Amino acid sequence: MIKLLGSPRKNCDGVTRRETLQAGGLAMLGGMFGMPNMAAAANSARVDRPGKAKSVIVLYLLGGAPTQDMFDMKPTAPSGVRGEFSPIVSNVPGMDVCELLPKHARWMNKSAVVRSVNHKAGCHNPMPSLTGYPEPLPSIGVNQDGLPPSMGSVCEFLNDDPSGMPDYVHMPCMLGWGQHIRRAGPYAGFLGRQYDPLFTECNPTSKKPGTDYHPQVTLGKPTLPNAKLPKGITLDRLNSRRKLTEQFDDALRQPGVASEFDRVQGGALSLLTSNRIRNSFDVESEKSEVRDKYGRTLFGNSALIARKLVEEGVRFVNVTWDAFWTRPAKIDGTIWDTHQRNFGICRETLLPQYDLTFSGLMDDLENRGTLDETLVVVMSDMGRTPKINKNAGRDHWTFCYSVLFAGAGVRGGTVVGRSDNQAAYVEDRPVSPADVCATIYEILGIDPNMHVPDAAGQPVKVGLDGRVIREILA
Repeated sequence: MIKLLGSPRKNCDGVTRRETLQAGGLAMLGGMFGMPNMAAAANSARVDRPGKAKSVIVLYLLGGAPTQDMFDMKPTAPSGVRGEFSPIVSNVPGMDVCELLPKHARWMNKSAVVRSVNHKAGCHNPMPSLTGYPEPLPSIGVNQDGLPPSMGSVCEFLNDDPSGMPDYVHMPCMLGWGQHIRRAGPYAGFLGRQYDPLFTECNPTSKKPGTDYHPQVTLGKPTLPNAKLPKGITLDRLNSRRKLTEQFDDALRQPGVASEFDRVQGGALSLLTSNRIRNSFDVESEKSEVRDKYGRTLFGNSALIARKLVEEGVRFVNVTWDAFWTRPAKIDGTIWDTHQRNFGICRETLLPQYDLTFSGLMDDLENRGTLDETLVVVMSDMGRTPKINKNAGRDHWTFCYSVLFAGAGVRGGTVVGRSDNQAAYVEDRPVSPADVCATIYEILGIDPNMHVPDAAGQPVKVGLDGRVIREILA
């Protein structure tokens, strides 16, 4: 019996289409997949509608990005609020950005900023922003099969070619891996684990170790899980064994389970056989000037691979600025969670590296003619306090922060919502994470009111009653 695509880093249980392929004795897996009528439900749930974007790339700034030091600056606020940075004029009047985002400033005509996002679902929990789920959860590490699915998992659920390219990739690693946390948010929840993302792996490094609130730039690149056949096993031999076992499996599978069974097997085989997938992760073949535009960091390389993946038809790619503290070494445990030295960390690491990668991605998409069909979203799990604390940091704040949309389907040069004069509370046009998710669905051509079956088989709207932010739609 051959087990492929296994990874000692994976700490989730269950079998997903990209984690495990048992080339012999496949019938033993027949009862391990989710709802037996899931494939039929997917076909009945899908409603074809025009979408301005073919794909979306989410740049996820984990930890709580200080958007009042980025896109919603308050230069006239009191000194204990406004911070150390000055705004600069962008290419759109009235859409100033931080002086540390000079490359960003030339893309505001392709961008829309929503300055009134808020939620009450707790701190450091990606569930609201990735799923639209509004309720407080007991822990940032709670993962329950009964929870709503992520946006990417809905895209994977609607993927009608599971043996080809995946429709949902999460980079650079399983969310929280670098802190020994399995963070909630990116999973398929009640849709079934076969719709979880393809999580990549990474081996992050830095030029020197980081210390508390003195993080280092994280280097490295995401890689596919081990997808090599054992010595002596060829693809022809594997396919022959597959055909033989199918003859036995057909008689043993439960009614309606076959499609999900084949989905897992086909997805695993695609990692072994697809040059399209492997080539998407080959950053070394890219021109040096292209790599330099993104920044040769883990975040930059992940964004570059994201561009390559969407060109191959992947519908949803999540690129997370993740933390690496307990493993493999102390590099960046602060991420965007700047309780101390907010301005020092933003100046030294966060804003310059983000500015480089965002601008590099936008420039590359435009030069290749794919910006008009790719939505780029910059979001975080929350914002940061208007008041600067005694350690020159900003603390957790969920009551008002910004999300940026750019590219396909977006009315550039648009600002929606307004925070008060200290970026503390929403003053006009409150927007929930569910509204953000509904808008992403709408731009992708997925009806946010489309129903999918939950764990009990009851219909649930994928948009969780979120309202599309129509002011930003092109």
